[in-house]
Amino acid sequence: MEQLLFWKMAFAGGVFVSLFIAERLVRAAPAPQSRERLFRNFGLWLIVVAASPLIVAPITAFGGNHLVWARGPELSIGLVGVAVLVIDLIILDLWTYWLHRAYHRIPIMWRLHEVHHRDEFLDTSSAVRFHLGEVILSAILRLIPITLLAAPLMNVVIFEAILLASALFHHSNVRLPSGFERVLSFFIVTPSIHWVHHHAVRADTDSNYASFLSVWDRVFASRSATQRTPDMKIGAEGVEDLPLFGLLLAPIMRKRL
Repeated sequence: MEQLLFWKMAFAGGVFVSLFIAERLVRAAPAPQSRERLFRNFGLWLIVVAASPLIVAPITAFGGNHLVWARGPELSIGLVGVAVLVIDLIILDLWTYWLHRAYHRIPIMWRLHEVHHRDEFLDTSSAVRFHLGEVILSAILRLIPITLLAAPLMNVVIFEAILLASALFHHSNVRLPSGFERVLSFFIVTPSIHWVHHHAVRADTDSNYASFLSVWDRVFASRSATQRTPDMKIGAEGVEDLPLFGLLLAPIMRKRL
């Protein structure tokens, strides 16, 4: 378990550093001068990092040890094992789509998720800006597909690594060639798609829910027609960002607008 988590974090760390540097060399939108938001974003992230070995990782391990059924060893060998891994990744990504949609549609879940949306600019730091309560709830709810699929811990960790790398990418402020991004966005979520999701207009915020494969928003009619622009206002409609301590208390201090 510890070794899997190490390689997952090493991979994600490499992606983060690469994008963090790239978005300072090739910006898609002017970055804010204040560094206060970075303090807030990384502060929330450090809290999650500190709690993960004590709370989040044991939840995932619990799911792996309490599967509804047991897969035979033949399902993890050769091409069959690769095919099963791909199926697991697709199903887990579909679950993540609907879970994300639930965070926007169910008021008590939105209270947690709104902390992420209060960020008034997007870059790689936004991808790790989540309230600890949301991270814990997501880990618990992800037990449902894990136990029903009888997904091996290896497959789950691979999915989590891909999901984290995807989040870092589509939150990033990296300017991509328009033609390349247009083609890429047909398959996976790109910054041009996800920035619209963070547009400070409720209709756009409640759209573009996909986290890795972009197909889900087309299949379930949740893709926004709005096009990203460099001056697009980012944030949660009708509210402003808060200091770190205020963000920690936000879910219990206010209701969804």
